[in-house]
Order: sequence, then structure tokens, then C-alpha cells
Amino acid sequence: MIRRPASTNPASGNPASARAKSGSANNRQARKRSSPGQPPKRRSSRALAHALLTDVLEKGRSLSASRDRRLGDKIDPKERALAQELAFGTLRHLARLEAWLSQITPQRPRKRDRDLRILALIGLYQLAFTRIPTHAAVAATVDLAQEIGKPWATGFVNAVLRRFAREGESIRAGESELAPHIRLDHPAWLLENLRDDWPLEWESIAQASLARAPMTLRVNRRHGKRDRILEDLEKAGIPARATRHSAVGIVLESPRPVDDLPGFAQGRLSVQDEAAQLAFEALDIDDRGAKDGERLHILDACAAPGGKAAHILESANQGEIDLLALDIGSARIQELEGTFSRLHLEARIHCADARQPRKWWDGRPFDRIVVDAPCSGSGVIRRRPDIKWLRRPADIEAMARLQNEILQSLWPLLKPEGRLLYATCSVLSTENDAVIRRFIDHHHDAKALPIEASWGRATAKGRQILTGENEMDGFFYSTLAKA
Repeated sequence: MIRRPASTNPASGNPASARAKSGSANNRQARKRSSPGQPPKRRSSRALAHALLTDVLEKGRSLSASRDRRLGDKIDPKERALAQELAFGTLRHLARLEAWLSQITPQRPRKRDRDLRILALIGLYQLAFTRIPTHAAVAATVDLAQEIGKPWATGFVNAVLRRFAREGESIRAGESELAPHIRLDHPAWLLENLRDDWPLEWESIAQASLARAPMTLRVNRRHGKRDRILEDLEKAGIPARATRHSAVGIVLESPRPVDDLPGFAQGRLSVQDEAAQLAFEALDIDDRGAKDGERLHILDACAAPGGKAAHILESANQGEIDLLALDIGSARIQELEGTFSRLHLEARIHCADARQPRKWWDGRPFDRIVVDAPCSGSGVIRRRPDIKWLRRPADIEAMARLQNEILQSLWPLLKPEGRLLYATCSVLSTENDAVIRRFIDHHHDAKALPIEASWGRATAKGRQILTGENEMDGFFYSTLAKA
């Protein structure tokens, strides 16, 4: 279903020469597009979606990275929105779309024509899951074959889509007989893992991962109260309601561009799922762990884009907290800087690997450490549907090893009686309870504290929110206390 990037070995063939042999019509089109004095033709939203999907399915790139690269500020907002809808939606329902396409046309395209299959999937998604009129979806997708330089394929695309338009109801009637991983649009290995970890809830988790995630906001307590923000949103004609569990959360009835939100540019609001907002509660900063008159020394070890660190700073009185935000890579550091700047917050930011504290730690122990660990992202598939197709079974064990390395490296930096909050946006036990259990087995001064809360469910070593519960992302928290 998804291919790794093509080999660069000369034996695999020269892409340039393959293009040169693709037909004189294509060459004429290319010359026409590159004629001097003519402005470059604007790419349609469907062509942009096709490029995004090709990046993910053929080149193994993440959808977010591809979107940042291809959907810049110069793209018309409406075109960008439709391109994202088509790309995200096709990935969300990829297994069923593939099954339907195979039913309509069992013959798979040649390697160099795989982009036609992606094109057909985009067309099927429009017919099955959007309100785009059938004639418009078919015509625009047929035109897309021309736009990507394969005019000879217009007949194929037209035939596939018109057959689905005629027979789609009967084709979809057999969905209940499909294998669970196809019916639920998940790779089989991931569905098996969910079934092993959550024998009663696995199907509801998978179903929730197919839904569209709500847009949830976090109110900056330094700049106003939630009730006032709700009033401002109502005046702006933006329906919203308070979150159930987070004291500073707001859920919008429908997503909006952040520029439309009153107070966003001034730092009164941030976009953050309610599950992620609960990190502050799980960290239990009110039980300070520092002597009166001292600033609480906190490390956010995997901090970008900065939501959890910002929430900590927003919720404390100015000057109470000395926070070090750590992450690796210049792009992630820029995200942190942008977050703190917009919210008018002060923190020390350092670009370093959390597993190598000797290179950045000043020797002063921390009262609190937050480890929002790199993970599979299995709890946020509804926001990032590419995750389920890009991940491999071996990735989960590799993530667990990385998570353990981070914990092992940071534990010596925590004060006695200090607390470390371990968090993932995963619903897989291998990355959650199993990591904490293994860590505690090797650190007799570590103890997992119960997290008493109205949200989620208690596990052996923490608290788990399953995807879709109270509209939240899937999240795991474990609070470790040091003797």
C-alpha cells in the first residue's frame, strides 16, 4: 500500500530517462509549461492533494512535512483547504478506498504509473465521503490526469469513477464482510496491537481515529478568564463551549483559522487538545516540592512546540517558576521561540539531546521534569492519518527503547521527593505502562503515583485516555515520585 522511497542505485533506472521516454505529448506539454514569458500555471487543489499523497504513499514523508513544503502562503486559502481535505480524507479511509478500487479494476498499474492509482483514490474519496456533486468530482479528477501529465489515462479515470458512481451503493453494501483492518481503515498489525491492549475497546478506538478531531483551545490565565473568552467568541460569531475536564479549555463547534479567533494574536489563546492540557493537572505543581521563597525549577525535556511548557508558565504567578525548555533540532527550537514570544512568556530554551545531559545540564537538580516522549502517535491518528500507514511494527519497540533511554538519562537530574511526568500521545501499552514498569524495576527510588482524576482510566502505572473519550485525543500519563 505504501512504498518506501525509490532506490538511488543506478540499477533501479534513471528517473530522468524514464520521464524522457514517457511520450511526445508529455514532452510537448512540459515545453509549453516552461515557455519563456508565461507565468507558471497555478496548480489545482486536486493536484496539490495528489502531490501530498504521493509524498506520503510513495516517498514515505510525513503529511505535516509535505504540507509545510507544498502548501505555502502563496496558495489560495480555499485551494489549500480543499487540498488538505482530499489528502487527509484519502489517508483516513485508505484501506477501504483501496479495496473498492481493486474491486472495480483488479489490475494494478505499472510502477511508473502508480500516481494514477493515487489519482483514482482521490476521486473515490470525493464520491464516497464528500458532498462534492458527482459530475464535478468526476470531471475535476479526469482533468487531474491531464494536469499530472498523463492525458492518455483520462479514459481509465473516467471509467473507474463513473462505475463507482453507478454501483457504489452495492459495492459499499459488502463492507460488513470486509476484514476488520480494511473495514476500520487501519493496518492489520496495528489493529491487532489495539485488540491485545484493549480487548473491549479496540474497535471504538479505531472508529474514533477515523473521526475528525475538534479544534480545542487553551486560555492563557495571565490574560483573562475562560468565561470572558467564551463571550468574545460568541460576539465574533464563533460557537464554542467549555471543555469538560480542563479548567482552561474551550471546544469550537467547528474549526476556524487562528487569525479569526479574537485574542489569538495577542497571546490570550492557544490551540491544544484537552488531553494535552491535562498534563498540568497530572504534574501537580501546587504541591510545590520547593521551599518557600524559592522558584520551582522545572525541565520540559521534549518541549516543542511548547504547549505544555507554556501552560505551566501561564498557570503560575510571574517569577514563581524557572523553566528550561529543551528539544533537539533548530526547527523545533524555532517553534518553541515562536510559542513563547506570542504568549509573552519567559523561559530558557536550549537545543540539545535529552539523553546527553552532560552536554547541557548545569548541575542544579530539578523539582519537576516533564517528558512528553517521542512516540508512535497512535492516539492522534485522527489528526495525523498518515501515521497509521507510515509506522511499522518494529517502530513501536524502537520507540519504547528511546523512551527508556530518555527516562534513564533524566532521572539523576531530579531532586529527591521531586516528580517526573511521563506522557505520550499513544494508546499502546508497549510505549506506556510497559516502559514505566521496566523503568521502575531498575530504579528502586522510583514509584508511580496514582493519578486521581475524573478523566481517563487508571492503568497499572498511570492513567490512559482513549481516543475519542470526551472528544479528546488518546493520551497516557504517569507520575513518578523520587524517594
